[in-house]
Amino acid sequence: MKPVAIFQHTEVGAPGSVPAILDALQVPYRLIPIVDGAPVPAQADAFSGLIFMGGYMSVHDPLPWLQQEMALIRQAASLRIPLSGHCLGSQIMAVALGGDVRRNRQPEIGWQHITVTDAPQAPAWLSRPAGQELLTFQWHGDTFHRLPDGAELIAASDHCAHQGFVLDGIHIAMQSHLEMTPALVRLSVERNGAQLDREVAAGNPAVSSRTDTLSGLEEKTASLHATLAPLYAHWVRNLRT
Repeated sequence: MKPVAIFQHTEVGAPGSVPAILDALQVPYRLIPIVDGAPVPAQADAFSGLIFMGGYMSVHDPLPWLQQEMALIRQAASLRIPLSGHCLGSQIMAVALGGDVRRNRQPEIGWQHITVTDAPQAPAWLSRPAGQELLTFQWHGDTFHRLPDGAELIAASDHCAHQGFVLDGIHIAMQSHLEMTPALVRLSVERNGAQLDREVAAGNPAVSSRTDTLSGLEEKTASLHATLAPLYAHWVRNLRT
């Protein structure tokens, strides 16, 4: 099987638990460290699937690699090569495939709950029935305001209406950071905790406190893993060989 490409855009936007999940599924992968200046591959068909991780930048920033990734996404979609996006990665997918990304009404940071929608495909991807909540880790200011044509909204919340979508039954985009490990949560707070503190001081209801963000990490990240592992087990069924 050709490898899955994992695009890492920042230090904090590391793939977290994703490589271990792919290892457990016996799926080969190749890390593309955009953060270190690696070039965006020109050909999507060199890979069985593409995974795009998060980052602090906006999808609208004038960064050449953003446009290159969008072109690669469109190429992959035309070939039915499965795509997956985490946070910024989901926003890059949304714009590349015809959707729209704008500022959310307030940043979401830390531990939050999202709700599975009644979209037909939502239970299969999120391993939960419609209406059930699941724990996620968030750190974003933008969100997809309008989904690509034909996309199904599979998750929503009071603080951010568009939390995830599925397109063509094979592409998955999640606003959440379901890939978090305890070490990655700690690194996020170490690097960006000042933003969290400012939002808490401003009374933002979509932000958890520093104490809550850093407490119970083994249990909380295990809950994320329990969502992400079956999601990727579902995703890899459509990988191109």
